[in-house]
Amino acid sequence: MTSIDAAFVTALADRAVEAEELRRLPADTVADFRASGLANLLLPARYGGRQADFPAILDPIRMMAHGCPSSAWTLGFYILHNWMLALFEERAQDEVFAAGPVLCPAPLAPTGRGVPVDGGVRLTGRWSWATGVMDADWIMVGALCGADSEIYPALALLPMSDVEVLDVWHTAGMRATGSNDVVVTDVVVPEHRLAKVIDIYGGTAPGAALHDAATYRWPLVPALALVAAMPALGAAESVADLFARRLSERVLAYSGVAQKDQPAAQIRLGDARVRLAALRALLDHTVAGIQDAMAGGAAVPRAHRASARAAAAHIVHESRSVIADLLAGAGASAQFLANPMQRAKRDVDVICGHVVFDYDVSRELAGACEVGAEISPIAMI
Repeated sequence: MTSIDAAFVTALADRAVEAEELRRLPADTVADFRASGLANLLLPARYGGRQADFPAILDPIRMMAHGCPSSAWTLGFYILHNWMLALFEERAQDEVFAAGPVLCPAPLAPTGRGVPVDGGVRLTGRWSWATGVMDADWIMVGALCGADSEIYPALALLPMSDVEVLDVWHTAGMRATGSNDVVVTDVVVPEHRLAKVIDIYGGTAPGAALHDAATYRWPLVPALALVAAMPALGAAESVADLFARRLSERVLAYSGVAQKDQPAAQIRLGDARVRLAALRALLDHTVAGIQDAMAGGAAVPRAHRASARAAAAHIVHESRSVIADLLAGAGASAQFLANPMQRAKRDVDVICGHVVFDYDVSRELAGACEVGAEISPIAMI
């Protein structure tokens, strides 16, 4: 377990309203993050990083969400994406990590097209959900590359100078993520800045051999899903803490009864604590399962990967339910914009819409893999 400075989390909470109004991270948050060393957690040792075990990033992201779920999501993905960059070829890493860790969004949907040219591909496309793009140094985008007869999905790495940002991020929640659209038009991406998705999904990307550490053999989808689940879990924990504090102070209108003496409120709090403890246990179980599956250098089987995605989806949807149940007992005044409880609900509502947390698809894939049913070779597991 990796600790995080409590003052850092407090600062995120203090800036949560500003971050929401800006629709991006405040400059002070970006500066604090760069100075914190958090982006070094999964950075390879050869580039000055800590090269920690992959799960080391989960608790810091969860705790950041106690301050601001939207900021935690953005910073968590900055950390994750430095790990993803470490999966590319050595030459690409030498370029991107020349000055240490970077801020790099990664809209992964293959909505771009890379046509082969001498030494690489000519890339054109538009991508949505570029979390953290307003402060980015580099960007990874998903694209279908190759000739028409032999197309393969890949991630393409570009400096931000090659990208146009479109200001479209006007949302009900997760506003501080600044997840605007990006456009690339006829930009040549050299071959060494391409990574095949099939290798990244399976933990067999070039960086896995280059760094010779289990951290870089983690399969992408479980890594992505568990990281993205942490802001939701942390938000639910924070709402439970806020609800408990509210009980100690709130007197119910009209009746004059202290809410802490109301059995229904006590039940809601006790229920939330048990459900959150169960989610943390599920998280630990899922992480341990992947670590065990990787023992001895073996690739993680698809069934394990599908199960991890389903577990992450459950963590997010159950966190959302916990928040809703607590808000239902918190009274109408909890809906004022100044109250962080309502912001947590809006943020987690939006998190639930992420494609990796599609509850039906996640459970379907897990069940299909377990019984050996046929599924697409490019299914998101």
